[in-house]
Amino acid sequence: MEKPISLERLFTQKIFRIPDYQRGYAWQHEQLRAFWEDLVNLNATRSHYTGVVTLTEVTGSSVREDSNEYWLVDDHSYCLYHVVDGQQRLTTFVIFIQAFVNFFHKLPQHKEKLPKEIYVTDSMTLSDVEERYLFRTNPRGGFRTYLFGYTEDNPSDEFLRFQILGEPDGKQLQETFYTLNLDNAIKYFSEQIAAFHQINGSPGLADLFKRLTKRLLVNEYSIGDEFDVFVAFETMNNRGKKLSDLELLKNRLIYLTTLYEDEQVDAAGKKALRDHINDAWKEVYYQLGRNKTRPLNDDDFLRAHWISYFKYSRDTGRDYAHFLLDEHFTSQNVHDLVERAVTLETVEEQRSETHMDDADDAITETLEKPVTSYGSKLAPEHIRDFVGSLRQSAQHWFNSFYPHLAIDMSAAERNALDRLNRIGMGYFRPLVMVVLKSVEEEAHRLWIFEKIERFIFIAFRIGSARSNYGSSVFYKAARDLNRRETTLPEIVQRLDDLLTYAFDEDGKLWIDYFHGLLFKKFDAGTGYYGWSGLRYFLYEYEQHLRHGSRQQKVEWEDLLKSGSDRISIEHIYPQTPGADWNAAFVDLSQKDKTRYAGSLGNLLLLSMSINASLQNDAFYDKKQPKYDTSGVKIRNGYSDGSHSEIKVAENDDWGPEQIRKRGECLLRFMEKRWGFSLRDEDREKLLFLSGERQDEMASA
Repeated sequence: MEKPISLERLFTQKIFRIPDYQRGYAWQHEQLRAFWEDLVNLNATRSHYTGVVTLTEVTGSSVREDSNEYWLVDDHSYCLYHVVDGQQRLTTFVIFIQAFVNFFHKLPQHKEKLPKEIYVTDSMTLSDVEERYLFRTNPRGGFRTYLFGYTEDNPSDEFLRFQILGEPDGKQLQETFYTLNLDNAIKYFSEQIAAFHQINGSPGLADLFKRLTKRLLVNEYSIGDEFDVFVAFETMNNRGKKLSDLELLKNRLIYLTTLYEDEQVDAAGKKALRDHINDAWKEVYYQLGRNKTRPLNDDDFLRAHWISYFKYSRDTGRDYAHFLLDEHFTSQNVHDLVERAVTLETVEEQRSETHMDDADDAITETLEKPVTSYGSKLAPEHIRDFVGSLRQSAQHWFNSFYPHLAIDMSAAERNALDRLNRIGMGYFRPLVMVVLKSVEEEAHRLWIFEKIERFIFIAFRIGSARSNYGSSVFYKAARDLNRRETTLPEIVQRLDDLLTYAFDEDGKLWIDYFHGLLFKKFDAGTGYYGWSGLRYFLYEYEQHLRHGSRQQKVEWEDLLKSGSDRISIEHIYPQTPGADWNAAFVDLSQKDKTRYAGSLGNLLLLSMSINASLQNDAFYDKKQPKYDTSGVKIRNGYSDGSHSEIKVAENDDWGPEQIRKRGECLLRFMEKRWGFSLRDEDREKLLFLSGERQDEMASA
């Protein structure tokens, strides 16, 4: 490897393309800031080394005559290269140059001047900058050939050209998480350059440009053999942003297509398979980045698909990646591997007793794993089937997170998925993805979604089950359903069977778990207010009251906000009541008053925040909206708030009787909504209003 060179030298007579096995632009604010700081803090007498740029040359004979690059390559003035490593740095460099050109051209002293008339340095015009680093214009065809970009048919390629590099006649662009990063990068550098100019003026900008092009150094390394390209790519990481397993897997699959003998699949078949992989990953990345402000994690999706397609193990960490990259999609499984039998001494690792149960489970699962053995064949159709499943699953994975953005999904199904997201889908998401993918009848999908939500509420929200309780059962169910080796009724039966612990012999809910959880909350002084399921429960009650009304008064997203715009849970009878509340609670001890304040019936979902100084108002005042001296409403009252508030506002007074009555009403709603029943005495216990009886039970 030769000594480091400047970016000015690197870009001499070269065209760079990001090949199809590479990911999109992944740098975000942390990496952009580091790049900017490296540049502006660069000492005037020193250079800054930024890393290795690994390239592989695309021979001139491989460049199609109808390609955009052909006219530059044909006359041997330019060489075309694929970027194996360093694409994030090079993309950032090009975006920075474009931001610099945009800003420099718009300076007042350059108004109405052409780029060729504007000098960045004594010897270089803006036109020179564009031709050296950004694009060349074909003198006959009039089209631009960009010196850096992606291979064709890539959403990031069109976005880079039209949105970032300013190609004329822009069209409707497909946006993803990666295109958002491109857009954020040019916004970031545009702002930094403008701020830098305010302090340093145009001479400072010229110096900044020289630092960028002459004193940021890279090692240029060329790879000639295609095999080495793929192997090298799998072992390289870009600065600050490691490759995801999904990105590595794409490269691996493309690499494997090059290993098949012509008797297995001819050249056209290899190209078709490679196109199939590229099309699948294009769809997968589109779906994962479709909600560009909240993109989905690559490896979460890959693991979920692995669970539903191959197997599930109790191993932790990157077990899915180990299977996909080290066991299944390997060159050994493409070629027959003849291995001589060798007897080796075995050792047994000593483990602590606390791991024995998990170890036994792991062994049981391992015996079920359908691992491709040495000597077997990973046929092209195996890759094709896997890739097709991955592509198809991506849309359903996205829909499980964002049903409101799903296409052709009914309101009922969106609502069912919204409920699962609100309560916390957890380890059920792979199963939900498979249900969306495999179950044709909407009524059947709604049925299983309702059953899953009930299981989560009973087992995890009012029960004391561990967060992974039942996980292996329903991970396996996702795989079996995907393979059509089980049915929805069988899965529902498993859901019911795993809840039998929560019910007594008469089919009534066994409240000891829930009561024990709540007792600790009341003992700490918070009561139901400290229950993790409270927001979800009160929101579902609000939706129940809303039934038949078209007006949505509370949005779930608002419940998750913080600060002054947060929708809060109101203690109707305040935790620190004023004198106006004394009469209604005069016969209660302070301990009992605290119980009533924290009891379920006293907690209310508000449609908007109420100033803390008003939350201790008398009940009558809370019911009425508040206005300032000019008649402008400063807050709602219960009477014009949420549906839950309006229901409470129907009461003339608020005291122990009303708290008990509303609490009973809420518990009965809970029973009906999640399909269980309570004994009358258990319902009384869960209200925590009979202080002496609660204390006696706790001490017993």
